[in-house]
Amino acid sequence: MGPRSIDEELTMIIDCAYYRDGHRQHVGPMSVEDAATRVRGGGFVWLGMYEPTPEELSQVSENFGLHELAVEDAQTFHLRPKVEPYEGDIRLVILRTARYDDQREEVDFGEVSVFVGPAFVITVRQGVASELHGARTRLEHRPELLENGTNSVLWAILDQVVDGYGPVVAELERDIEQVERTVFAGSVAPTERIYFLRREVTDFYRAVHPLLAVLATVERGARDTGLLPYFRDVHDHLVLVNEEVAAQRDLLATVLEANMAVISVEQTKVSVQQNATIEQLTILATVFLPLTFITGFFGQNFGWLVDHIDQFWSFLVLGVGGLMIPCVALFIWLRRQRAARAPAKDADEQLSIAN
Repeated sequence: MGPRSIDEELTMIIDCAYYRDGHRQHVGPMSVEDAATRVRGGGFVWLGMYEPTPEELSQVSENFGLHELAVEDAQTFHLRPKVEPYEGDIRLVILRTARYDDQREEVDFGEVSVFVGPAFVITVRQGVASELHGARTRLEHRPELLENGTNSVLWAILDQVVDGYGPVVAELERDIEQVERTVFAGSVAPTERIYFLRREVTDFYRAVHPLLAVLATVERGARDTGLLPYFRDVHDHLVLVNEEVAAQRDLLATVLEANMAVISVEQTKVSVQQNATIEQLTILATVFLPLTFITGFFGQNFGWLVDHIDQFWSFLVLGVGGLMIPCVALFIWLRRQRAARAPAKDADEQLSIAN
């Protein structure tokens, strides 16, 4: 197979630019081989790729001398940001990106692997939430920052990633407030929704919190440049986001506990209603039990009963009276039982008030 054309190579490349003296030095596409040649003449190259294949990433690695372990890391989706130094003064910085999807009300996560060398920056994007065009455009309008070399690209990427966290925090806060209002209004919120929100916030926290250590390492490497104040500004924004995400995670834990308490109260109400219904049915069964026995007894056609109950007064005394006596006895017994339970109930209420 012959060498690929520039158009075929650019299927994996979003943009490839050569910068020198704070300005982009060309317009139009640039091949990987051409970019690797340009870095030997001063300035630096910024090569951006989106979800390249292992073969395509291997080609870039051969032209720019990337370590095989760094290339392997760029192909793996990580849960936490990190920074790894390699020989040749090359660093691999892995960042987690986030974007809130309004239609699905979910957070989409992506990843950006940034290879930073003295004369090149290579970005490998994974996932839909990893767009970097805005960072490149904004940096190209700041030639005084571009003159600082490849660290300026790293700052622009970090700044865009951290700025992208802000809308996600706001949307998650809105979702949490909706669930919170439902729970603390006394209604039962969907427990599944609370668990899902907590999982999203936890994943977001894993993307944000480790980035503090990454930024601290990057700041130490930028102390001799004019970019240090800019890295500090990104760090300040990240600290604020980290605090908000940590607070959201704690709040969701409280909301989940409150929701479980509301569910318990609702279950108690249902149980009380069921107990009251069962008590009423028990009373009815208790009342009709002796009545059923008496009516069943007098419904028998044996000789003595037929011979002796032949007058109207006998019917009143034995028939109707036999039904009234157990009803009165049950009424008196139930009144005594209720009167006996009343002092114990009052004592329990007074004890609960005292506590």
